[in-house]
Amino acid sequence: MDILLFGANGQVGWELQRALAPLGRLTALGHAGGDLEAPLRDTILRARPQLIVNAAAYTAVDKAESEPQRALRINAGAVGEMALAAAELGAALVHYSTDYVFDGSKATAYAVDDRPAPLSAYGRSKLAGEEAIRAVAGCRHLIFRTSWVYAVRGRNFAHTILQRARTQDRLQVVADTTGVPTSAELIADVTALAVHRALRAGAGAAPPSAGGDAGSLWGTYHLVPAGATTWHGYASFLIETARRRGLPIRVVAEHIAPVPASAFPAPAARPLNSLLDNRLLESRFGLELPDWRVHLCRFVEEIAG
Repeated sequence: MDILLFGANGQVGWELQRALAPLGRLTALGHAGGDLEAPLRDTILRARPQLIVNAAAYTAVDKAESEPQRALRINAGAVGEMALAAAELGAALVHYSTDYVFDGSKATAYAVDDRPAPLSAYGRSKLAGEEAIRAVAGCRHLIFRTSWVYAVRGRNFAHTILQRARTQDRLQVVADTTGVPTSAELIADVTALAVHRALRAGAGAAPPSAGGDAGSLWGTYHLVPAGATTWHGYASFLIETARRRGLPIRVVAEHIAPVPASAFPAPAARPLNSLLDNRLLESRFGLELPDWRVHLCRFVEEIAG
């Protein structure tokens, strides 16, 4: 199988290069070869892949408020081009979306078929990307919504918190936003397994409903680990794990102050509840996803090593 990967140098894309390699011949494109602001059809048709994986995106959440059309062009327009090319080639498409398609007002975790209501230009652009894929008849697809992504490679909350914990005596971290940290490593591994099983199942065209139907593994899923926490809980666990591992941590637990999200005003509104229900993914693919702390401990081990 020939696989074409966009966004190869990002957090998820970097892990996907490892995870997808056993499935076939992988062509991995970074920004230079896979610019989502340039026409993509010719690039895809030249490669003639059986699988297209899009790990590239416009992710500047606050900046999107001042350039919403660019966010839409990358997160929706380019994704629609991929879906059309995939349908033309008879290829499957994997794409990643976000908890930001929801408004965060629900009291419990969001199910796949809950009504999206994004609060920000970024969230609207990601939802438009999902809809662009589902609008293309004959495009077999897996859309994975995920949240709070981190990795050893790249810039993310985990790296920022550890850097501040090494240099500062006191920290303030948001405590009224609920979600679950998701490792890029987990995303990549689950993606490879899901693709393998969906292709082996021999399902036909992508179903019209968000979560697929009983006869198909293609569709939209929530890909997050088990459990729930806040940004404050996430930061506190990460810092204490790093301290136990021997990393030079300066701040102590009682000086990690919980504060409301309003303490850090930003141009883009964020959902206060980012919890995604992953039970559809687990049941359809026979998975039991680990608690969010498992991969965060592995992250610390890699940092320490």
